[in-house]
Amino acid sequence: MRSLESPAVARELFGTDGVRGIVGEFVTADLVERLGKASALWSGGGRVFVGRDTRASGEELADAFARGVESAGGVAVVGGVVPTPAVALLRLDLGVVISASHNPPEYNGVKFFDREGRKLTDDAEEEIEALLDADAPGGGEIDRVGFAADSYLEHVLERFGSDLSGLRIAVDCANGAYAGIAPQAFERLGADVTAIGNAPDGNNINVGCGATDLRSLQQLVTSGDFDLGVAFDGDGDRMLAVDGGGSVVDGDQIVAVLALHLGVDLVAVTTMANLGFHRLMEEHGVRVVTTDVGDRYVLEALHREGGLLGGEQSGHIIFLRDHVTGDGLAAALLLCDAVRGTTLAEAAGAMTRYPQAKQNLPRSEREPLPQSLLDAVERLNAELNGDGRVLVRPSGTEPVVRVLAEAPTEQESEALCGRVVELVREELG
Repeated sequence: MRSLESPAVARELFGTDGVRGIVGEFVTADLVERLGKASALWSGGGRVFVGRDTRASGEELADAFARGVESAGGVAVVGGVVPTPAVALLRLDLGVVISASHNPPEYNGVKFFDREGRKLTDDAEEEIEALLDADAPGGGEIDRVGFAADSYLEHVLERFGSDLSGLRIAVDCANGAYAGIAPQAFERLGADVTAIGNAPDGNNINVGCGATDLRSLQQLVTSGDFDLGVAFDGDGDRMLAVDGGGSVVDGDQIVAVLALHLGVDLVAVTTMANLGFHRLMEEHGVRVVTTDVGDRYVLEALHREGGLLGGEQSGHIIFLRDHVTGDGLAAALLLCDAVRGTTLAEAAGAMTRYPQAKQNLPRSEREPLPQSLLDAVERLNAELNGDGRVLVRPSGTEPVVRVLAEAPTEQESEALCGRVVELVREELG
């Protein structure tokens, strides 16, 4: 990848995971076309695989991105609706997905993968932003393919599938990119499947369904005789689960179940990971690497440390054997295999969850937190001496400061969170 000698600029468009915003306000066809041009120039005018989720704005924005690639002399290979992990697998010189992930339908965005299937670094994103207004030589082309989803499904079934005969599974596709694909995967492996959120219309992605709203899945599981339920977000890079009794099983618990099932000796998680997760891993001699919030930081840690398994509490589950990024369907298949012969409730129960209390405090600027506040938080954690913990961090996607507190009981965690909130208000004015 090259920067064409354009001056470096601070990242203004890119957030924690690509470029994202409300369509027609921040995200426009013109901006997306310029991103297509800039990224193709940055990659040397190569071949770019372009996928999208099911949002009504997706087709127009994918076409705009493809025109940008064409204008830069590159080849845009447009694959239609496919999950984000499919784009990572099918990437060429670049892989691009037009998606706003778990956000509501009025949002959309652009996420990038490099030729290794990895998310771009901050430096790479700066270099692409610097090329937004560069001249375009023209001479490229646009190809459209119809096999992308099928190729992805075959890969996941071959590498992550197992015999699921006898399992009754409820599947919530979030009216997103896994609609049709995920239920088919479980059925082909022998499971008895009931699917919801499986009828996307462009305006119902992530609306009252999927990994961001598990109530419909919980109701379905508890009203029927299901072994478990799994829910994806709109673009398929997140997965959460519900046990047979309707209780939510979060990303920390899923990573814990998989770590013990797969016998790994190292896992990577973010600072949000529950204290109970750390204690369970310590009991089993599994080394835990902790990163900043964001699945790309988990990925970077796994590559750096030579690990295979990691994830986030929010449902990004990464297993790098035969894959390059987090994959909701692959994670769900691994989880189903891990609970054969037991129940999800029993498997997840190996990890004691410390109650967490969270609060977001508005903040107009996204400057680093003052050292005096960080020092105060460090002193408080030392005072807790492992019987709880607090975390204060600026959001990477919103103008807020996020406060998290953990303690042995709900009452203690709420009280601890309130104490930290007051501390943040005092320090930030």
